[in-house]
Parts: sequence; C-alpha cells; structure tokens
Amino acid sequence: MNGKRNRPVAGPIDKKENAFTLFQLLPNVLTILAICAGLSAIRFGVQGNYTLAVQLVMAACILDGIDGRIARLLGVDSKMGAELDSLADFLNFGVAPPLIIYFWGLQDIPSTAWIFVLIFSVCCVMRLARFNVGSKSEDVAQQSPQEKAYFEGVPAPAGALLVMLPMYLSFAFADASLLPGSVICIYMVFIGLLLISRIPTWSFKTTKISRGNVKFFLVGVACAGAVVLTFAWISLIALCLGYVVTVIWAWLEKGLQSKH
Repeated sequence: MNGKRNRPVAGPIDKKENAFTLFQLLPNVLTILAICAGLSAIRFGVQGNYTLAVQLVMAACILDGIDGRIARLLGVDSKMGAELDSLADFLNFGVAPPLIIYFWGLQDIPSTAWIFVLIFSVCCVMRLARFNVGSKSEDVAQQSPQEKAYFEGVPAPAGALLVMLPMYLSFAFADASLLPGSVICIYMVFIGLLLISRIPTWSFKTTKISRGNVKFFLVGVACAGAVVLTFAWISLIALCLGYVVTVIWAWLEKGLQSKH
C-alpha cells in the first residue's frame, strides 16, 4: 500500500506541463517565417524580381532580430530554437543574399562569379559556427561588461545588409551604370572576410537608453521608420555607411582600451 501511495501518478497536470501556449510558440513561428522569407527571396531572385527579393531579406533580418529576444522574454528559449535560428541565419544571410546578387549582376561572368558566391557563403557559415561555439563557452560568462559590448567580426545579418549595397545603389540611382561584375565580386569577398575577421564590432544588444532619453529615442525611431518607408534605398545606403562608421569607431575605441 505504501509503495502505491508514493508512486507518481500521471494525470492532467503532466499533460499541461507538456503543452505550449501560442505565445510560447511565437519565437519558433517567427523563425519559420524568416526561413520562408529567405527561400522566397531566392525564388524571386531567380524570377528577376530583385526589389522584392531584397525586401524579403530585410524582412528576414527583422524577424531574426526579434525572435530570440521574444523567446528570452517569454522564458521559452531552448536548444532546438537556438539550432533552428542558426540554420535560418545561414539560409537568410549566407545563401539568399549572394544568390540574389549572382542572378542580378553577375550573369556576364557566371563561372567566375560563382566562386565568389561560394566564398561568401563559406565565410558566413564559419562566422555562425564561431559565434555558436563562443556563445556556449564558459569564458563568455566571465567576460566584463566592456567585453560583452563587442562582437568579433561583422555579424551575419549586418554582413547580408552590407553585401547587397551595390543593389541599393542601383535601385536608388536608376540612371547610373551598373558596377562591373569583377568589382561586385571583390566587394562580396571583402564583406565575407569581415565576417570571419577579429575586428571588434559594436553589439547593439548591450546598448541601454536612459529613462530621460526614452521619449527622444522613440521619436527618432518613428522618424527613421518614416524615412525608410519613403526613401527605402537611400535609407539602406545611409544605414550601411552608418554601420561602417560604427565598425571603425568600435575598432578605434577597442584599440585605445587595450593600450590602457
């Protein structure tokens, strides 16, 4: 009798613990949507609808930026979600952008250009692998707040944003001549090398806004959103140039800190 009383009973409570609410599934849903956006971007790139293809990659960037944060806020981050997010990152930032560029502006040198597409994709997957290994390392927990404020190398979403800069220039200035395919290939490899470099880049995750400046920040976000919707390609060009400035600034600031 005593043995039967102490034996755990499986009932409705266990079933509830194994169930998920829709809010708990939201991060994985967003990741799946990002994967669908990346795959659709490749499809529209093949069909020649390059504007929509770039827009879908941008949508994947936005979804990638919020799915992990929502998972942590809801307390439903998991190993499966992390692996799914990593696979989505490679598709959306390491496969879709170089393929779209290849279909858009490198058809005059298809065989040579394909080598550079592969180089960029390999650099991206190596960047993601290094980030995954580093995020699981015990040294990360022992890092100071100053060290956590920087990434090593350009993150994959930023790399995808930067590598498509020739397309933004072409869309913004329709009358301008297209850049030579050789120049686009060299630029693609340059961005790929930035992905796997040790250059410190600013981590926006650690950025904090003081309570008194929150209202100004929100107004600024609203203005930036309006500008992006009105002048999309010019805004993306400015965003790329602004990010390059932050990379140079972080590199100089990190160098000064190491000297002291």
